[in-house]
Amino acid sequence: MKLRTMRRFHVYLRPEPEGGFTVTVPALPGCVTYGRDLEEASVMADDAIRAYLASLRKHGENIPSDTGALLTSVDVLVRG
Repeated sequence: MKLRTMRRFHVYLRPEPEGGFTVTVPALPGCVTYGRDLEEASVMADDAIRAYLASLRKHGENIPSDTGALLTSVDVLVRG
């Protein structure tokens, strides 16, 4: 029997000018998806993460962790 554990990954939801949200997962480079609204974006993020993790397992690679990751913002003065 395979042991299952819960993993938490931070996701970044960026609203797109044409509508919807692009979703990226910082801990999983290249893990990007899209949803027409927040609900669909969350479902798509779950699906993309699961697929990414399945690929890592298939290739014998370690699953990265977001444990200890910090999220902050930086304000930058831009001349324009």
